[in-house]
Amino acid sequence: MEFGVVVEYFPRLLEGMLTTIELVLVSGLIGSLLALPIGLARHSHRWWLKAIPYGYIFFFRGTPLLVQIFLVYYGLAQFDAVKESALWPYLKEPYWCAIIAFSLNTAAYTAEILRGALGAIPKGEIEAARSIGMRQSKLYSRIMLPRAFGMLLPAYGNEIILMLKGSALASTITLLDLTGTARTIIARTYTPIEIFLAAGGLYLVMSMAVIYAFRQLEKRQNRHLQLSR
Repeated sequence: MEFGVVVEYFPRLLEGMLTTIELVLVSGLIGSLLALPIGLARHSHRWWLKAIPYGYIFFFRGTPLLVQIFLVYYGLAQFDAVKESALWPYLKEPYWCAIIAFSLNTAAYTAEILRGALGAIPKGEIEAARSIGMRQSKLYSRIMLPRAFGMLLPAYGNEIILMLKGSALASTITLLDLTGTARTIIARTYTPIEIFLAAGGLYLVMSMAVIYAFRQLEKRQNRHLQLSR
């Protein structure tokens, strides 16, 4: 095995790693912003309000992420209205198409995680807030959302890790993320084992960083539970 090639091309792998981190961070932020109203609508008891979010979540959770990436990257180009719009300079780039696909995908999973967390809040806490005349908006902002945020952190941390690993699919639309960079290097050096081992190690480092960050955030958010033990 020729690990000298790993040392030679390691800076390029780090560049691909930074692209992967950027994809996950931007997509995660946009997906979280989209997931909040979708999750709240899914938690509603009005069927007409949660019907559309249900269909959205059903589609993005029920279809492969690779298909969704292809629909965005190849599908948008089929519409003349898209090509003639001011957004076309961005939508024709694989980077922004990957951002759109990842954001829509993680928004569906995050919204369902949020819905589950809201449903797990003890009814006694909600009834106590309503008994003192708290409005619905304050009930969500002061009690339900903060409580749900503490409960959804473990599941959301897993979703970020899954999105990190799923970001490797961005290489299928010519984006030079970590996997795309590794494939480019392998095409030149014919050393797949060494390069993929190095890329896998970098993915492992990123996953460990995510796990550590969410554990610390979970401890801080749920410190009241530790004090009560």
